[in-house]
Amino acid sequence: MKFSRYHALGNDYLVMEAAELGPAPSEAVVARICDRHFGVGSDGILVHEARRSGGVFSLRIYNPDGSQAEKSGNGLRIFARYLWDRGLVSDAAFSVSTAGGDVSCLVSESGRLVTVDMGQVSFSSGAIPVVGPEREVLHEKVEVAGRELLFCAATVGNPHCVVLDLDPTRENAERFGPLLERHTLFPNRTNVQLLRVLSRAEIHIEIWERGAGYTLASGSSSSAAAAVAHRLGLVDDAVVVSMPGGKLSIEIGAAYAIRMTGPVTRVCDGEIWAECL
Repeated sequence: MKFSRYHALGNDYLVMEAAELGPAPSEAVVARICDRHFGVGSDGILVHEARRSGGVFSLRIYNPDGSQAEKSGNGLRIFARYLWDRGLVSDAAFSVSTAGGDVSCLVSESGRLVTVDMGQVSFSSGAIPVVGPEREVLHEKVEVAGRELLFCAATVGNPHCVVLDLDPTRENAERFGPLLERHTLFPNRTNVQLLRVLSRAEIHIEIWERGAGYTLASGSSSSAAAAVAHRLGLVDDAVVVSMPGGKLSIEIGAAYAIRMTGPVTRVCDGEIWAECL
C-alpha cells in the first residue's frame, strides 16, 4: 500500500488511493496502520475515491481507531494539498465531497496554504445530535467525573462539545475529553474543545478528538469553537484560533458559514508492507 504523509499544524494524516487500499478496510487494519509503534503512525487516513459527476473529488476519512469521520478541517486541507501536488488541481477553487457534506477548497502559496469553506455551523440539538428536546445547545450543564461543566454544542458536519469553564490544558483535555466524547448526551459521540477567549480576535483551545484522542490541532474543532464564541458574543467575525500545534484563521460569515485558512506541510511518501498488518 502506497501512502503520502502530510501534517497540518502537527495533526498528521496518511493519504492513500482507494485502489491501493482495496475494499473498505476493517477497523483493525486502520488501527494497525495508524499505530505509532506497530504501524506507520498517524492521526488518521484520508482515502481518495473516484470522482463524482461534475468533477467533484471524493474523500473518505478514517480515525485512528478505525471509525469513520464525517468531516475534518485539517484532513481537507491536507487532501487539497495532496491533489495540488499531483497536478490534479490548480490555483482555482474546487469541490470535495465528504460524509459531512461538500466543501470548496483553494490552494495558494505553492501549496503551503489552503483555504476551505467548511459549511455552516448549526447549534441545533437535532442536527448535532444531542439528546433531549429540539433546541440550540448553548450554556448547558453536564456532570463528568463528579464535576459540573458548562458547555455549548455545535456541528459543522461532525459533532462538537465546547467546554466554557474548564482551564484549557492538556491534562484537562485528557481527563475530561474521553468521558465527554462517549457521554450519553451525544449518541454519535463527540469531539471536545476546552475554550479560552483571549480577545475579540483570538481564542485558545485544547482538543480531544473523537476516535483519535488528544490532538495538537483540528480544523473542524477550530471552526466549531470560533462559531460558539461568536454565537455567545465573545469574538468578532475574524478569529485566530490558537492550539498547541499552531494557529488557524477562521472567518465567520452569514448564517455561520465558516471559512478556514491554514498551512499544510508535505512530509514523505512511503509504502506499507503486508507483514505489518
